[in-house]
Amino acid sequence: MRDFSVCVFCGARDGANPLYAQDACDLGAALAQAKMRLVYGAGDVGLMGHVARSAQVAGGDTFGVIPVHLMTRELGKRDLSRFIVTENMHERKKVMFMNCDAVVLLPGGAGSLDEFFEVLTWRQLGLHDKPIIAINSAGYWDRLLALLGHVIDEGFAEPSLLGFVEPVSTPADAIARLLAYRAA
Repeated sequence: MRDFSVCVFCGARDGANPLYAQDACDLGAALAQAKMRLVYGAGDVGLMGHVARSAQVAGGDTFGVIPVHLMTRELGKRDLSRFIVTENMHERKKVMFMNCDAVVLLPGGAGSLDEFFEVLTWRQLGLHDKPIIAINSAGYWDRLLALLGHVIDEGFAEPSLLGFVEPVSTPADAIARLLAYRAA
């Protein structure tokens, strides 16, 4: 079976609900157990830190990409399998995306939304066909999914837009979808 890499977009904070951190830990461990490489923003804080440390503890391959200006703010996690420092955020997103086969979205803030909307836009434009899976921890992404529906209802996107995002409830559900993609 060929290598399979999963880019995880998630928060540099833990968030208000303890389930977010638990889901990040569960996802990191499950990626490692499924022999999927974690590609992420190389931070050692918040959900980013949880997903990476859990993947490492489970023996997973980790690939982190961080811009130089976030090295101190996000505590660049240097003990990864591969660690790359970029000049800026745009380069970070490009390197992360070019080194993955699928994207998973965990709860996060503006940065996670920026990353998500960029890959969603690229998918809408036909620039890639990588799966985009949103782990809807405790309904965190309900309003985002409703917003995408509103964008469609108001005539600013085709109904296919919602089909480019696969909401799932748990990290286990995300892994099941990723295993199906890897097998295809």
